[in-house]
Amino acid sequence: MVGGCGHVGLPLAIVLASKGLRVTAYDINGDVVSRVNAGQMPFDEPGAQALLHQVLTSGEFRASNDPTLVSEAEHVVVVIGTPVDEHLNPDPSAVVNAIADISRYFKPGQHLVLRSTIYPGVTRLVEQLMLDQQLDIDVSFCPERIAEGNALEELESLPQIVSGRSERVLARARSLFSHLTPNLIETLPEEAELAKLFTNTWRYIKFATANQFFMIANDYGLDFERVRHAITTDYPRAADMPGAGFAAGPCLFKDTMQLAAFSNNNFTLGHASMLINEGLPLYLVSRLERQYDLKSLTVGILGMAFKGESDDTRSSLSYKLRRILEFKAKRVICADANVRTDRRLISEKQLLEEADLIVVGTPHTRYRTLHTTKPIVDIWNTQGNGTKV
Repeated sequence: MVGGCGHVGLPLAIVLASKGLRVTAYDINGDVVSRVNAGQMPFDEPGAQALLHQVLTSGEFRASNDPTLVSEAEHVVVVIGTPVDEHLNPDPSAVVNAIADISRYFKPGQHLVLRSTIYPGVTRLVEQLMLDQQLDIDVSFCPERIAEGNALEELESLPQIVSGRSERVLARARSLFSHLTPNLIETLPEEAELAKLFTNTWRYIKFATANQFFMIANDYGLDFERVRHAITTDYPRAADMPGAGFAAGPCLFKDTMQLAAFSNNNFTLGHASMLINEGLPLYLVSRLERQYDLKSLTVGILGMAFKGESDDTRSSLSYKLRRILEFKAKRVICADANVRTDRRLISEKQLLEEADLIVVGTPHTRYRTLHTTKPIVDIWNTQGNGTKV
């Protein structure tokens, strides 16, 4: 059983089902369960719609909101991660409490897998919970490593990190995740917990570095993208330098703050990265104020998902940009044809007609061929015209 029909749980569930395992995706949202059982993906993920239909037809997969089905599973995969509150403090007890709520459905001999990012030490807390409740349950932390939009391909192409406190637990983790790939990396649970946090934090820091470089070049009157092109072209030691853009989504910021808390808030590099990435929308508006009389303009934000080709708006900095502009501009309008959950959005065609100034908030590939006579601010360089603001 895999918990959840979200971006982490559902791709894993249908891929495992496609390998011949009988899989149930448990979700408390009855509407989502009905939609999935009807063969409709609740979010965009390339290739997932066809695979969902395949595993439903084969009978190897189903979704359910019945928690008693947990007792029927050999492997129970929990995709609840450690949340961070409004004060940027992680709550290590959240995962433990969620598992405690369903523990009455566990049975001896099951294998419990934690899959989403967790605060270091949470695996041990879950192990202790099982001991306290006198449940003979094997506990692993096997972190997901996928990027939205590449989930199906990466579940099978990337190495899977598996962890366990004993050889028996490791063997059970190997037996499950070897259905995805033979390339397994074995660690202790604490090593796996830090591996997941370090990975996301490393990406967040790289994006912050690029965004700081963009601000430096831009303040000097230069186009950062031209500088980056000079640095990265046929030069392998700098090939991984990303372009400028909003570093957002449900993981990178949150996980960096978890690592900061774990290091007793002595993680200066992480905090600096947060200030840079979260400050980019305000920097962008401050630059626009120097060039335009925003109080007299309708500003259109084109793209509200947190990344290109996605429909996921979680923690999208386009919404932070909207809040700032609503204070500064005459009117703010937003559009994203990928996003179907925000009723405030208008069509992209209407935005192009009504906006006096257009800001690209998300680098969807279709914006590369955007034709308009309106001024466009594009720090992503989607159209290849540079990033100067």
